[in-house]
Amino acid sequence: MKLNKVVFFFLFTTVISCNLIAQINHVEPLNWWIGMKNPNLQLLINGEGIGETTPSISYPGVTIKKVNKADSKNYLFIDLVIDKTTKPGIMGISFKKDGQEVYNYRYQLKQRERDASQFIGFNASDIIYLIVPDRFANGDYSNDVVKGMKEKKIDRNFDGGRHGGDIRGIIDHLYYIKDMGFTAIWPTPMLENDMERYSYHGYSITNHYSVDPRYGSLDEYKELSSKAKQKGIKLIFDEVLNHTGSNYWWMNDLPFKDWINFAPPHPYTGSNHRRTVNMDMYASAYDKKLWVEGWFDKTMPDMNGKNPFMANYLTQNTIWWIETLQLGGVRQDTYGYSDKTFLKNWSCAIMKEYPNFSMVGEEWSLNPMITSYWQQGKKNHDGYSGCLNTVMDFPVQDALVKSLTGNEDPSYNTTFTRLYEMLANDFAYANPNQIFVMGDNHDMDRLFMQLNQDVDLTQMALTFLLTIRGIPQIFYGTEILMDNTGHHKVDGLIRSDFPGGWKDDAVNGFTGQGLNANQLKIQSFLKQLIAWRKNNPVISSGKTLHFAPFNNVYVYFRYNNDKTIMVVMNKNNTATTIETKRFEEILKTKLTAVNVITNETVDIKTSFTVNPKSATVFEIK
Repeated sequence: MKLNKVVFFFLFTTVISCNLIAQINHVEPLNWWIGMKNPNLQLLINGEGIGETTPSISYPGVTIKKVNKADSKNYLFIDLVIDKTTKPGIMGISFKKDGQEVYNYRYQLKQRERDASQFIGFNASDIIYLIVPDRFANGDYSNDVVKGMKEKKIDRNFDGGRHGGDIRGIIDHLYYIKDMGFTAIWPTPMLENDMERYSYHGYSITNHYSVDPRYGSLDEYKELSSKAKQKGIKLIFDEVLNHTGSNYWWMNDLPFKDWINFAPPHPYTGSNHRRTVNMDMYASAYDKKLWVEGWFDKTMPDMNGKNPFMANYLTQNTIWWIETLQLGGVRQDTYGYSDKTFLKNWSCAIMKEYPNFSMVGEEWSLNPMITSYWQQGKKNHDGYSGCLNTVMDFPVQDALVKSLTGNEDPSYNTTFTRLYEMLANDFAYANPNQIFVMGDNHDMDRLFMQLNQDVDLTQMALTFLLTIRGIPQIFYGTEILMDNTGHHKVDGLIRSDFPGGWKDDAVNGFTGQGLNANQLKIQSFLKQLIAWRKNNPVISSGKTLHFAPFNNVYVYFRYNNDKTIMVVMNKNNTATTIETKRFEEILKTKLTAVNVITNETVDIKTSFTVNPKSATVFEIK
């Protein structure tokens, strides 16, 4: 009889606990850390009827500053203050209704792994490798299809479907990334994208605190960061502040009516994609509203950064991933699409917490007056000033391709004038040395295709990217001339599988097996040039001097007090003789130069000759 009572009590309390656990569906952030510069933390609590309860905390050093009710009774937002004397541990949060405790939640406060000042971001000494994880390498076939998720299959023959690449695949090939000389990796988002289709790219996030199980686990993500760091490779986190996927867990029960812009049942309203409205002194309120609040796509709801609770949520999420993964940087998708006051507050909150960190924003404009607007330190006409330290150089990318392919303005009297004049716009940037330079990325035709499958032009472009000012970014597969010829701007083909990333691949880009002579040539050349660049800080921190293009030739110098580098880009189809008198102001009495790739010494006293369709890098002696 006594035993039966014990069993009954155990079963009763177990049932009660299970019921109570079911009431709280989400507590976010999932955990926090003591010793943060900002002592404030706002918890999002989601559960049936949780908004009708009163929370309390009894934990040394932690106090509730304010309890905020939402429009939905199924949410609470609790403002906490964590004193600097607080110790790590498990903090109990009690929720009472009508004087009775209905649930007690255990929340973890962790010890930080390192001080905020030790989070060092990327800079011009880095070479960044952009990866689309689903298309890079499949290291774990057991997670290709996950029961319960909406996309039910793997199909490598379908450009818009999932192919099975994952975190384990990246970990398994860190040796290749290091061997090539890359010092940072930027995987496109690997958070949960539980959509029915076309979400392999990662930009339709349905849970900001969950790794997509088809990529792996949070522990594997941490393992990737740790093992990359051991090899001297920084991990950059691709984040999306602007939009989510339409299957996000909160879409059927939003905390606030304005949590999402143009929230259902409002009819779908898309962004007008007018990037100029942020800085346009003549822009209408109508256009500004559509730009900021319109959805990026019909399946991508627009998060409202003007809602203070959403702003806190997103800012804390960034910090949570920085601390959890010990990141070396953040890449921010669709940067200017969000409310710009929110972007200022978000970026400054992150940089205040991590003063040595780096964040790059995607502002896809070909006008440097627009891209430069967002960079920290820029003095804008409207007084806007955020804390984003890096932007992407789409203007120079476009000018580089058009100069090499001959698609310049016909009024130009020589090739490279567009590139020369675009580089001259660097006065628009607060820090031109801290901007991304790239030949392609996951949203545009591959570089080899843009350059009409011309191997020589591709080598010229890569030489430019690795010797000009800024932070070079290389898209996975560019080193082996991957392209999407015949399918202009079809995203799924742009993001094709890296050969050798699947066990049944006949060609292997990691080992070189099956690559043709041109692929091996460019891969070897890029590896050699990266190695040289890493040993010559004049490229990452030196000054730039360039000369107006002449006779289809463009010459620029990178220099400091210790070294002078000359780069000669020759678009002519024949060997070209370069007279050196025009460069006298920098060459002075220098008589010889060494080709950094061939190690050949060249007499430059009066003139020298360069190969046709080539970009040659010389170290001046």
